[in-house]
Formats: sequence, C-alpha cells, structure tokens
Amino acid sequence: MAASLRLLVRRLARLSHRSITSAAANVSWRSGCCLGPSSSRCLSDAAEDRSTHFGFETVSEAEKAKRVYKVFENVAQKYDIMNDAMSLGVHRLWKDILLHAMHPQPGARLLDVAGGTGDISFRFLDYVNYQQERQKRRATGSSQSLSWQDISDKYPEEDRPQESRAVVCDINKEMLKVGKQRADSMGIISGVSWVVGDAEELPFDDDQFDIYTIAFGIRNVTHINQALLEAFRVLKPGGRFMCLEFSKVTNPVLASLYDAYSFQVIPVLGEVIAGDWKSYQYLVESIRKFPDQEEFKGMIEDAGFCCVQYFNFTGGVVALHSGFKL
Repeated sequence: MAASLRLLVRRLARLSHRSITSAAANVSWRSGCCLGPSSSRCLSDAAEDRSTHFGFETVSEAEKAKRVYKVFENVAQKYDIMNDAMSLGVHRLWKDILLHAMHPQPGARLLDVAGGTGDISFRFLDYVNYQQERQKRRATGSSQSLSWQDISDKYPEEDRPQESRAVVCDINKEMLKVGKQRADSMGIISGVSWVVGDAEELPFDDDQFDIYTIAFGIRNVTHINQALLEAFRVLKPGGRFMCLEFSKVTNPVLASLYDAYSFQVIPVLGEVIAGDWKSYQYLVESIRKFPDQEEFKGMIEDAGFCCVQYFNFTGGVVALHSGFKL
C-alpha cells in the first residue's frame, strides 16, 4: 500500500511538471484537473495529446507505449535467438565486457531494468560467484597454518559478505516469462527475482541498489529523462549506472555497411526466424532515433550522475555509458 502511494505521489509530481511544459507549448490544461479522483484519466488524456516517435512514425505517447509492449510480446520467445542472428553472436561479447567493466563484488545488489530474459543478471550472478570463490581460495591459501578456531575468529559472521542479488525488472510479462524459463533450465533457483515494472516509475524505494543496468532497452522508453531520474533515485549513494545501447557508428564506411545490413537484412531475419518483419523494422528504426553518444552522456549528467563516460564497441555500433551517484 505504501509503495502504491509513493508511486501515485511521484506520478502526480511528474504530471505537474509536464503540465508546465505543455502550457509553454500552447497546450491547454484545466487548472487542477489531476488533483481529484480523475487523475488517472487525465494522465491518459495527456499521453494521448503528446506526440513522440515510434521508429520513424509519429504517434501519441500512449500509442507508443502500447506498440512497444506489443513488439516485445511478439518477439519474446525468439528474442535470444534473434540477438544471436542479428549480431552474429557479438552481443554476447558486448555483455561480457559490460560485466568486466562493472566488476561486481560479493554482496552487491543489481537492478537490471528491461532485462526480461535475464542475460545480464545471469552473467552478474556467475561473476560474483566466481569472485566469491576466488576470495575463499585466497583466504584458505593464507590460512593453511591456522587452526579452525583461528580461522573462525579471523572471519566473524558479521564480516562475511551478504548474498548478492539481482532483480530483473521489465514492463513486459512475456519477456519475464522467458527469463524465468531460462533460469529454470539453467538450474538458477536463488539470487534472482523477477518484477513487473515500468522504467519510468520503478516500484522500489530510494537508495536500494548498488548497480543499475539497462541493456538495449532505454531507447524503447517514452521519456528517457524520466527513466534516468528513476535510475538515480533507486541507486544507493556511490551506486553505478550502466547502459549498453546501440549508438552512432563513427566510421563513414562502416556506417554505410551497417545501414545496409540493418534495413535490408535484419527485418528479413525477423520474418524468417520470428515470423515478424514489422517488429524488427521498428527495432532498426528506433536505433536511428536514439541520441548519439555525446548527447546521451549529457542526458545522464543532467539526471544527476557524476563521472559520466562512454566506450564505443565495434566502431560505435554499441556504446557503454557509465555514471555514478555521488
């Protein structure tokens, strides 16, 4: 109940801010229309009035949210197979680099937003488990001459690291369903939980997580600035934001080849493998509408993050952005 009230308060505050913005753009609002029982209807009406992009199409914000949900509902069962096909398997390398850059330690808490199929969270758990085993081996090696009592005294219970946990948060239930199925097939029965939630209104209290990741998901969010503010809110002081996303290719020759591959091959792969041309046409178009590396870096800084930097992979096909909440 308390969490629901907090979400309502944040929604009203955000709507109030958007009302001011809309008024500046000569959009008419009724004074106080969202302070009564009809607040949800007013929020929906506002979303219907404002326009945004869905790929290269211009649609209302409400329509975009519905269409994006439908896209991932349609592709959920073939999502991982298509990732391998579209990137020729290179997406696995990009995600591995993300984890090595993250370098999480035992006891860390991860929030993986738009992480439905669990790729990042499974890698996170593998990484911290490896780190924990490594630390145990080192401790054992340095304690060969100690008695069991000496070892127990040296490492009191309260000093031992807490269990690392990953929370996968995704607005799409079908994507989460696939992620849970993968976890079951991999024998992962602990350390990860699955939450239905919107990146723009995360169902978590402030200062909860050490690391926030979003991989190939933020370009599908209607209000990217709001998602960044939510990331900042739920991270603990000292927490790290990490975003892996398609970006702008820096080499002109590679850019031409990449465009040809994206528009002429990827939708065909979508039709052959997933039986869905339109969804993959949208995904290709959405990449071109996403801000370039420098612009997105500025948006992350505007949300309050410090020490923001980015690294290009494969000539800028993908970029990893990172920032800290200080």
